[in-house]
Amino acid sequence: MNEIPLLPSALLRGPRIRANLESISYTYYANLIQRCIGRRLLRPGKQLHARLILSSTKPDNFLASKLMAFYSKIHQLSYAYHVFDEISHKNTFAFNALLIAYASHSRHRDVLKLFALCLSGTERGEGWDLLDVKPDSYTLSCVLKSMSEVGPVLSGRIHCYVIKNGLDWDVFVGNGLVTCYSRCDDLISAKTLFDEMPNKDRVTWNSMLAGYSQGGCSEECKALFRSMLSSGGVKPDGVTFVSVLHSCADSIDLVFGMEVHQLVLDQQVEMDLSLCNSILAVYAKCGSLDYARKIFDEMTEKDEITYGTMVSSYMVHGYVEEAMKIFREMEKPGMSAWNAVLSGLVQRNQYDHVLDLAREMQASGLKPNCVTLSSILPAISQVSNLNVAKEIHAYAMKINSFENIYVITAMIDAYAKLGFLRGARKVFNRAKDRSVIVWTAIISAYAAHGDARVALTLFYEMLCSNTKPDAVTFTVVLSACAHAGLVDKAWEIFHLELPNYGVEPLPNHYACVVSSLCRAGRLSNAMDFANKIPTGPSAQVWGALLMGASECGDVELAEFVSSRVFELEPENPTNYIVMANLYSKAGRWDEAEKVRDQLKNIGFKKVAGRSRIETFKGLPNFVPLDTTTNSVQMQ
Repeated sequence: MNEIPLLPSALLRGPRIRANLESISYTYYANLIQRCIGRRLLRPGKQLHARLILSSTKPDNFLASKLMAFYSKIHQLSYAYHVFDEISHKNTFAFNALLIAYASHSRHRDVLKLFALCLSGTERGEGWDLLDVKPDSYTLSCVLKSMSEVGPVLSGRIHCYVIKNGLDWDVFVGNGLVTCYSRCDDLISAKTLFDEMPNKDRVTWNSMLAGYSQGGCSEECKALFRSMLSSGGVKPDGVTFVSVLHSCADSIDLVFGMEVHQLVLDQQVEMDLSLCNSILAVYAKCGSLDYARKIFDEMTEKDEITYGTMVSSYMVHGYVEEAMKIFREMEKPGMSAWNAVLSGLVQRNQYDHVLDLAREMQASGLKPNCVTLSSILPAISQVSNLNVAKEIHAYAMKINSFENIYVITAMIDAYAKLGFLRGARKVFNRAKDRSVIVWTAIISAYAAHGDARVALTLFYEMLCSNTKPDAVTFTVVLSACAHAGLVDKAWEIFHLELPNYGVEPLPNHYACVVSSLCRAGRLSNAMDFANKIPTGPSAQVWGALLMGASECGDVELAEFVSSRVFELEPENPTNYIVMANLYSKAGRWDEAEKVRDQLKNIGFKKVAGRSRIETFKGLPNFVPLDTTTNSVQMQ
């Protein structure tokens, strides 16, 4: 095979290249480099640069920018950096070219570093003179894009620079700032800037709408969309509708979602895959599964998100078989689809199928990630398989997923429910990022095992570490006090610690205090406390009082409380069972039978107990067949 020439012969014979390179035409070379970029001519482009070097010619800013774009195109950023370094008098145009090269390769921290050096004027280590580099709107657009990916490292400083240099009028810079603040979770600053912008284009509106939508501010997103329509100045496009529909789905707002869908049809917006998925998500998440299925069947193009939306929605609404049918239609499910199915099976208590499906996923060539692990770990504790939990623990360590708080908390919870507290504590001790979720998980583990002393010790260690407890943390701690009969400690935490950390008491907080008073035999105090609740006793509080009255054998109080709790929770079988047992204990058999008849009338059936024995075939279920024989059935 003949060797491809390094440069086309016509270029090699060019007079400006041949004439001893004494007179260099920067524009001519720049055009040649641009041609190499467009046609992806790697070797000719490098040869042109080599000829410049051989002639001891340093490119000017225009030619250098072309060379940097060329090296960026062929993924050789070190050469692009070297080209910029060789420029004698660097200007803004060349500086922007270098920033664009780094940003296009996701070297966002380097972009911010270069911009910081530009603001300082020089780079002492390299001897760069950047005094003539004056950041313009293109510079800031590139920097703001990188900052959106990295975080609010220089957001305040850049915003000040924009105002100081009169660039706040530039709509592109304003759009970049809005996007940057939104992605950095500073929606207040984003909205303030948005309101102050004198000129807003479609990108401006879309940036703010996307910030609200992705930040979970669904109502604000919908309100802003209404303002956009009423302003009449800008017409929404597909990107606009995707953000609004996402907010409708998150807020389960089917009515407004249907209105937006109709607007999409009326304006004849191009229905790309992203927009179709957003429309599908509205109907699926809002429970309109028949219409969602119709849209799904009519879609000519489907991706992982499409299938995942349908699978998750069917699972959430209890249609496990339909979800599995959709899943099995996929030729080669990706990780997100597998995770959606596994998570859905756990949510629908289909624990026995989770491990089999996880093994099937591995057999398909996919490796479980953090989402997979946090999804299947709750099933491990339900099937009582400590060995598998340990295997998952080892795998999580192998793939370095112990920096993920969801894996950590799921692992702690699984070990605790399997009775392996030592393992749960080991996971907690290895956790680097001990957020409030991780602290709550380990406190809950000890509380569930009745070790209130250790649970309280961990709680106060958490406070000393300057980690602010949330409502769930206080529920766990108060529950530990209630089960241990630590009335004074529960009283102290409820009246002192909750207000100190700005946590509003919830019904389960009141119920825990009532439970602790009842366990100490102080029924009258518990009743007084319940009657003083500002919003009135909830079903949980009445349930705690009923349980306390039952334990103390106070039938009269239990009858009074049961009348309230039966009214609030007519289909909760636990309350009926507690009352029936109390009547039986008191020898009042007729009343006990009446309560049991009420229980039958609501359609409650006692679930048969299950036992699991680990064998070489796995962990089969053993379920008793009836009460008259000693036979069992293996499932």
